[in-house]
Amino acid sequence: MGTMDELEVSAARIDLAAAFRLAVRMDLHEGVCNHFSLMLPDGRHFLLNRYGLHWSEVSASNLLLLDAHGNVLRGEGEFEKTAFYIHSRIHLANPRASCVLHTHMPYATALTLLENGRLEMVEQNALRFYEDIAYDDTYNGLVVDSAEGDRLARALAGKRALFLANHGVIVVGPSVAEAFDLLYYLERACRLQVLARSTGGTFKSIRQDVVRDTCRMMRADAPKYAAAHFGALKRILDREEPGYSH
Repeated sequence: MGTMDELEVSAARIDLAAAFRLAVRMDLHEGVCNHFSLMLPDGRHFLLNRYGLHWSEVSASNLLLLDAHGNVLRGEGEFEKTAFYIHSRIHLANPRASCVLHTHMPYATALTLLENGRLEMVEQNALRFYEDIAYDDTYNGLVVDSAEGDRLARALAGKRALFLANHGVIVVGPSVAEAFDLLYYLERACRLQVLARSTGGTFKSIRQDVVRDTCRMMRADAPKYAAAHFGALKRILDREEPGYSH
């Protein structure tokens, strides 16, 4: 890799490490489970968190660099098998999925536990996901081979979010900033719906034309907003947890 490539890789490492630290602050993580990955600009190598680290320990320098065959090209330690089979297969199947985030975040996961659990288009945050969520309604256990990873990649298709029955969620985006912004707002939307469901009341519907128009406006501004949002969150880390970028 040339100098420019190394600079791009360094920036990618810092952004992905920031996403891990921010996920801890927002209670999107679980134990030393779950995984985030980022495909590098060459389209052949990706970054993935090392197995056994709490996300508050993840830093730019301890992320693993892997190829599509699971060879660790840079970094020490091993990766979780399920992480490789989920992330590598989605990266390969969907070139637009540069960043792949998988969590068991509580409110989104709560919806995956319900029969026909769906994020209903009844609240402003949810509208950004209009016709952009895929649902895998079959839980097949742990993802321990390429076949299951490929099945999840097919289920995601061209959507940016995938609900995994009885399991959790996957969000993808063209950058860490956009993927993390989606992850954040997906959990916020699910949180409100779980709270609303708990009242026993009936959802108040939104007109279909309003749903479509609101979603269109949100998506038009999404890259700019996500960059501003993620930039602000990174400034907080720079002040309070500067070690993430080392």
